[in-house]
Amino acid sequence: MTVARRRHLLTLDDLDPATLTALVHRSAEYAAGSRAGRPLADAHVGVYFRRTSTRTRTSFTVAAHRLGAHVIAYGPNDLQENTGESMADTGAVLSGMLDAFVARTADDPAELRALADQDRMSVINAMTSNEHPTQAIADLSTVLTVRGSLDGLRMVYLGEGNNTAAALALAFARLPGALLDLRTPPGYGVAEDIMERARHSAALNGATILESHDVTGLPEKADVVYTTRWQTTGTTKADPDWRTRFEPFRVTARTLRACPEAFFLHDLPAHRGEEVTGEVLDGPRSRAFEQAQHKLHSAMAVLEWAVSG
Repeated sequence: MTVARRRHLLTLDDLDPATLTALVHRSAEYAAGSRAGRPLADAHVGVYFRRTSTRTRTSFTVAAHRLGAHVIAYGPNDLQENTGESMADTGAVLSGMLDAFVARTADDPAELRALADQDRMSVINAMTSNEHPTQAIADLSTVLTVRGSLDGLRMVYLGEGNNTAAALALAFARLPGALLDLRTPPGYGVAEDIMERARHSAALNGATILESHDVTGLPEKADVVYTTRWQTTGTTKADPDWRTRFEPFRVTARTLRACPEAFFLHDLPAHRGEEVTGEVLDGPRSRAFEQAQHKLHSAMAVLEWAVSG
């Protein structure tokens, strides 16, 4: 296989607006039935998941196969990091054997930066503690497919300022004219360094990123209402009464009535009765399970871009 230079996707800050938009559109093309061919023929892709995963692990495994690659799967006990080998050494070794390495650690993003400190193997962030970049690409691909355009997109996000919310903030900051209205519980907002980066990019690109800590005055003209589960993979909450702060942010039929033009998204898994009611998740305005299918399409777009250029 003849390949272009390797590209990493560690954070959405690695992508300029044109590249992000191209990946979203490519994902939507795959969703619409575009044939992949075999752009990764004879490539070898490592898929490493330290934490549990249903959608992301399956999507990247199937995506690699559909693109023609061979897949090597690693679980949490399969790499020598468990015996003290550094991530930099791991990256130096694996980069001589693999063309791409997809990793979910749910931990410090510095680990992936160490893995990416070489130019032979693409490293793709399948979720770290601070960001879930490929989720945001799948989300925007879903929006593009449902809505037909990203122009003037307005999303309301309710819930914890977790790695999905962080990825959405960085993604929306690259969409001219887009608005992301984050409603997060007090003390559970998006990390300030992420918000600073998102606001800086938004100012350059003509986007708007807002964050507040109440659910009053939801925008009637929102296109999307989005939430995530309250217990994010790999995290715990020190405050034993955290649920009290989260209760007002549950997405219910009343929430959707306040945003009558919006459809509903959820990155799944969902806990019906906690962050969202079953009436909403399983209702006619929910696109959450269609959104899950876009994980596969976005994984194909990202792998194609990262490995074959």
